[in-house]
Amino acid sequence: MAIKSLQQRLSLLVLLPAAVLLLLVGVSGFIYMRASLLSQWQDASIVKLQRAAHQIDMRLARITDWVQMFHKTSNSRGGPLIQKWILDQLKAMKGVTSARLKWVDSNGSEESMPMYMHGGRGQMAGMRMMQFHQARIAEVTSPEYDTKTGQETIRIVSRFKDKSGKVVGTLDISVSFEYLLEGIKSFGWWQTEQACLINEKGAYLCHTRAIMKGGMPFGGTGDPFELALLKAIAEKPFGTVLGPGQPSREVGGFYRLKYAPWTIVLFATGKKVLGPIIRFRNYYLAGGAVVILLVLLFIRMVVGRMVRSFTEISKAAERIAGGDYGDPIPVRGRDEIAQLTRSFNTMVEGLKERDFVANTFGRYVDQGIAQKLMKLPEASRLGGEKREVAILMSDIRGFTPLSETLSPDVIISFLNRYFSRLIEVIQEHHGIIVDFFGDGVLVFFDPLKGPVEPVILSGVECALHMIRDMEDFNSEMEADGLPELKTGIGVNSGEVVVGNIGSETRAKYGIVGSPVNITNRIQSTAKGGEVVISEAVYRRISDRLEIERSFCMPLKGVEEEMNLYVVKGISTASEKP
Repeated sequence: MAIKSLQQRLSLLVLLPAAVLLLLVGVSGFIYMRASLLSQWQDASIVKLQRAAHQIDMRLARITDWVQMFHKTSNSRGGPLIQKWILDQLKAMKGVTSARLKWVDSNGSEESMPMYMHGGRGQMAGMRMMQFHQARIAEVTSPEYDTKTGQETIRIVSRFKDKSGKVVGTLDISVSFEYLLEGIKSFGWWQTEQACLINEKGAYLCHTRAIMKGGMPFGGTGDPFELALLKAIAEKPFGTVLGPGQPSREVGGFYRLKYAPWTIVLFATGKKVLGPIIRFRNYYLAGGAVVILLVLLFIRMVVGRMVRSFTEISKAAERIAGGDYGDPIPVRGRDEIAQLTRSFNTMVEGLKERDFVANTFGRYVDQGIAQKLMKLPEASRLGGEKREVAILMSDIRGFTPLSETLSPDVIISFLNRYFSRLIEVIQEHHGIIVDFFGDGVLVFFDPLKGPVEPVILSGVECALHMIRDMEDFNSEMEADGLPELKTGIGVNSGEVVVGNIGSETRAKYGIVGSPVNITNRIQSTAKGGEVVISEAVYRRISDRLEIERSFCMPLKGVEEEMNLYVVKGISTASEKP
């Protein structure tokens, strides 16, 4: 009867799924309409920018077509006269403020294009034919103020080279920048929306807000949205970028010109693009919140006992998350809630057992790192995956003869105190201890899914920290009448297999690969109190290291001699940009 009664009461919760369904429908509709509006804006912005870019490209193309025609006159019959005619055509073109042709003589000095004189029978006199092997448009400059014309102009520079690659002449054409912008400034969106024209360095060439021109370059403020736009501009000729936020606080589009190293950029705020759907969302959410509140109040009235039971289980779950398992929850009745309580108690017993395994896994690993490792697929199954890591191996110098002079109990106590110090340092630098072997320890620093350079630097810092910590440790040992220890440490980086190694019944999270063996060889070259790193480590973080000395020597298992470096310390200078 109790089970049947509970089922009847739970049937009332159909109201809640109905409310959730309405909410999902509203949210789905909002997401669909938002995507549709953003897509429409993106398509429209690309069309606008394409038209504007085409206007500028068409005007530049008329000039560059004449320049390309000039490039073909080197070996043509009557070349000088054709060149002069082309130059005259360029000067007469609309928007061209000047066109200058200069040749470089054998002495390396420039001279303007020579005057042409005509002799009898159509023969040309007083002319010098300039030969060039190749020519190309070298650059299209950003606009500069021309004091002669009183306006901003750009320069289209073409250089001519002989067969040896030496420059023999230049064709320099100045074009009114205002003439190039006439086409796009006539578009309505140029006056009403925020847009700009930038060069390849991000400098504003023109902007719908005049105050922006001449100021900080595009992306110079470090704004993530502008930086994302710059990245997209570098990778694609045109496209759109959505800024952060849901919905995006900013959206932008860009289109790169074909005949100049410039890009047109268009901006809009997310609220402007999504204004209608945002207002609908707010009204819908307000109404939905009222409905859901009424449903929740109704459920609370009907299934109060169920809620109290769930609350009790929830609080127990929070205590368990903090490590306090406590006593089992009392089981009351024989309904579904009682069955859930029994299942929860069974689950807690299983968690206690699993927690023991987790503690064993994370005993010598920082808890934060251990939690991240447990989320990786290779941490819960045999096998692993290849990735580049930093590897550290340390060893006490002269420990074998030293251990022969001490009793076994003293040796074990001695090593335990030594490794306790090392473990604290390794955990501080987020290292993962693979194994202890005698008086040595093998550690690796895993970048997980990030770049390897930061963990390589952490590995070197950890090694230097271990060397420094040995001074305090030796002082403590001296007070107890124990001998001083000297540690040699090697640090390497390379691609290894990271994962669980062993069998289904017993496995250990660690690393396998030739870089591990090489690290052992490197460690063996370190003197007491030295940190020796490989060439691979040095190449990655050389700008952050202070090197005491370097040397080259053969290592067992390596065909060629290796360059090794003794690290003195970490540079306090800022990292290179």
